[in-house]
Amino acid sequence: MTEIIQNPNVMKRVQEELAQVVGMDNIVEESHVAKLKYLDATVKETLRLHPAGLFLVPRTPSQDCVLGGYTVPKGCTVLVNAWKIQRDPQYWDNPLEFNPDRFLTGDLANNKGDYYGCNMNFLPFGSGKRVCPAIPLAKRLQMYLLASLLHSFDWSFPGGEKPDLSEKWDLGRKKLKPLMVIPSQRLSSISLYM
Repeated sequence: MTEIIQNPNVMKRVQEELAQVVGMDNIVEESHVAKLKYLDATVKETLRLHPAGLFLVPRTPSQDCVLGGYTVPKGCTVLVNAWKIQRDPQYWDNPLEFNPDRFLTGDLANNKGDYYGCNMNFLPFGSGKRVCPAIPLAKRLQMYLLASLLHSFDWSFPGGEKPDLSEKWDLGRKKLKPLMVIPSQRLSSISLYM
């Protein structure tokens, strides 16, 4: 929500897509979610910049191997820094810029931008045998919740102030200061909110 609200062009495009797919006289239904391509790209871009964890699940090689020119001995613990990979300028153009369009074109639009680790530069939920088993549930819930909130309301920051994007690392990541926003009615009829 923070990234979407602080980028008015992104919020406008998401809300235009919602108006086109859902309509302004209707509420979001689960069947609409698969048609929301720009919102999906926005969620992916958010997870690229703000993955849930700094490191993926630790790995331990079953035999000595060479990885990136380094010898990795059997039995050692290997940590993959997904946060760094997903912000690396070697793999991403303008890596610190919030740009959902990068997931709508090229390789990222054609299954290389999925959540299952097909693209080793985009690993928000891991990869391989240890990929997060809850991806389908997380994706559906995240998309449905965001679609419902962004379709039903216009959002603004109190007093027009900008949010603090500082994060703290714990078991997972969370904002240092909670997001404070003001909703206002967006749909055509108040009865749609009942």
